Amino acid sequence: MIFLTKISTEFIRLEQFLKFCGLADTGGQAKLMIKAGEVMVNGETELRRGRKLYPGDVVEADGRSAEVE
Repeated sequence: MIFLTKISTEFIRLEQFLKFCGLADTGGQAKLMIKAGEVMVNGETELRRGRKLYPGDVVEADGRSAEVE
């Protein structure tokens, strides 16, 4: 199941999005998840915390998925 998460800006950074949509509880947890290679963006492992996400991007972590809307 993919959860849609609406943003009010042109883009959002990956670390912020993980917190915003509830895939990570804190910024520290988001950072560790990304560094450990546990986060995928559009089906590919992403190791950059500052990766810009735009509407239509799908983020997967911890068995859950969220789409930027």
